[in-house]
Amino acid sequence: MAHFFIFYTRLRTEEKLLFKAAEERGIPFSAVNVSDGMWPDIPGASGDVALCRCVSQTQNSALAVLLEARGVLTVNSSEVMALCADKIVTAAKLDAAGIPQPEYAVAFSPEGAIEGAKRLGYPLVIKPATGSWGRLLAKINDRDALEAVAEHKAHMGAAHSVLFMQQYVEKKGFDLRATLLGGEPITVIKRCSEHWITNTARGATPEKYPLSPEIKALLGRVQNAIGGEVLAVDLFETPEGGWMVNEVNGQPEFRSSDGELTGVDIAGRLVEHVWSLAAQK
Repeated sequence: MAHFFIFYTRLRTEEKLLFKAAEERGIPFSAVNVSDGMWPDIPGASGDVALCRCVSQTQNSALAVLLEARGVLTVNSSEVMALCADKIVTAAKLDAAGIPQPEYAVAFSPEGAIEGAKRLGYPLVIKPATGSWGRLLAKINDRDALEAVAEHKAHMGAAHSVLFMQQYVEKKGFDLRATLLGGEPITVIKRCSEHWITNTARGATPEKYPLSPEIKALLGRVQNAIGGEVLAVDLFETPEGGWMVNEVNGQPEFRSSDGELTGVDIAGRLVEHVWSLAAQK
């Protein structure tokens, strides 16, 4: 019989909700803190399913690769994790699919960043290619600021040697976060903040938001381009009133979209979905 593992490194709200949801549904599972172990002693065998919930994207991807080598089905797959973990790769995938997103440039030196700014204009945003929670984002208002930040990045190591630059989008104080499960959107929330960074991890206030046919269609295109069993997609409103994709998260936190706010038990639906994948193997 297949076994269901929930791997984690920190017991956050989401992990507690997942454990409770599985217990309430009578879904047999094992919660494993991988911080306490090492490969190859971490459990998992061919036919098993695993929900990988490590806080670190690098740790999550490594764990998925190792488990998949044993025949374990991981959520998400290591391929989807790696794709979503790199904003440059994600942007390229969205581009190839013709999905609207903020205009971007990729520079390989401080000098290249100056050239990129000539095309994007000011203000612009520099993001680390990998990272979450809105960390190390910089809004650049002029050339002096760009030169300073690009120079700092050049001395921060290999991870910052490629500069991902986005056109700044005036969000009118909000963006949207949609959660997709099994390829279908199940929640959309509006994240409101006076700050230009609207992550709930940075203090933004979540509100329920309707899933319009336009948003649903756009999310379907993202799903087709990215794949995966569970995704969080951040959307900006365009000046024309449409929507564009800002980022795609392949290992999303979901507490702000769960429960009373949206009326959707994301934790419950997620463990049900992952357990159903075991039955399909």
